[in-house]
Amino acid sequence: MMRMMVVIMTIVVALGIVSRQGSCTIVQFIFGDSLSDVGNNNYLSKSLARASLPWYGIDFGNGMPNGRFCNGRTVADIIGDRMGLPRPPAFLDPSLNEDIILENGANYASGGGGILNETGGLFVQKFSLYKQIELFQGTQELIRNKIGAETSDNFFKEASYVVALGSNDFINNFLLPVYRDSWTYSNDGFIQYLITTLGNQLTILHGLGARQLMVFGLGPMGCIPLQRVLSSSGNCQEKTNNLAISFNKAAAKLLQELSSNLPNASFRFGDAYNVVDDVIKNPDKYGFENSDSPCCSFGRIRPALTCVPASRLCKDRSKYVFWDEYHPTDKANEIIANEIIRKLGFVHVNTTSSQGPALAPSS
Repeated sequence: MMRMMVVIMTIVVALGIVSRQGSCTIVQFIFGDSLSDVGNNNYLSKSLARASLPWYGIDFGNGMPNGRFCNGRTVADIIGDRMGLPRPPAFLDPSLNEDIILENGANYASGGGGILNETGGLFVQKFSLYKQIELFQGTQELIRNKIGAETSDNFFKEASYVVALGSNDFINNFLLPVYRDSWTYSNDGFIQYLITTLGNQLTILHGLGARQLMVFGLGPMGCIPLQRVLSSSGNCQEKTNNLAISFNKAAAKLLQELSSNLPNASFRFGDAYNVVDDVIKNPDKYGFENSDSPCCSFGRIRPALTCVPASRLCKDRSKYVFWDEYHPTDKANEIIANEIIRKLGFVHVNTTSSQGPALAPSS
C-alpha cells in the first residue's frame, strides 16, 4: 500500500512539473497596429498614439482605458474568445512574465505600427512589424530558458498567430506627401513593396515556429471618418478603397503561396472587406444608424483624431459603426470577426478557457 502511494505521488509530482514547464493550453501571439493593440503604446512614454484616456474602454471590463483603441473589444479579442483562446496581455505590461506567457501568450501590436519600418513616424514611438518580431524572438529566448529547447519549440509550434497590419502603411505613409514612399512608388509598386516585405516577415515567423497563422485583410479605408472629413465631398475616398482591395488580393495570393511552400504551414487570409463595405452602405440592415462619423467626437471640430475626456459621446454606441476617426466600435468589430469566422471556419481549440463562450463553427 505504501509503495502504491509512493508511485501515485511520483506521478502527481511529475504531472505538476509538466504542467508548469509546458502548458496544455494553446495560446496566441498577436502582431498588429491600433486595431489589435491592447496597451503596448500606453507604455511608450513618447508615443502620440495612445488609448490611455476616457472614453476608450468604456464598454470593456471596468470601463476604464485599457489600451484598446475602441469602446470595447478588438476583432482579435472576439475571434480568440470564440476559439477558446486566452486573451494575450500586452507585451510591455510590467506584470508579464514567463508563466503568464505560457498560459496566455503575448500581444505585440502597436498603434501606428505598420508592415514597413518607416510607417507611422509621425507618432514618434511605435513598433513596426519587424520590431514586433524582434520582441517575439526575445520572448522565445525567455521561454526556452524556462522550459528547455524541445518543450519550447513544441509550445510555439502549437500556438495560434495573428498578423493584422497594413492600413497605416497607406493612411500614415503612402497617402501622406511628407513620407518619401508617397512620391517614390506608384500604387502598384507600393503594394508590391508591402507584399514582398510581408512575405519576408511571415517567413521569419514560420522559422520561429509559427504554423497556424492568420492575416487580417484591410477594410474600406477610404470610408473611415477621417478619410471622409478630409475629402471635399464628405464621401468615401474610392482611391483609398481601391488600394485596400488591391492589397487584399495580393495578400491572399501571398498566403496561399506561403502555405504551399513552407513546411507544415497553415497560413490563412481573413478578408472582411465586403461585409464592412455593406455595413457602411446599408447600416440599417445591421442595426446601425450612423456609418460616416465617430461616436466619440469633439463636437463640430473635425477631425479630432483621438477620443478624449472632453469629447462628446453618441447616445447609443451600438448604433454607430465607428468609435473614433479611425476605429470601429465593439459592435462593428463583432460583425467583422463573425465574417472572418464564417469564411475561414474555426474550432474550439482549448477544452477550458476563462474567455471562451460559444463553439465557433468549423469549415
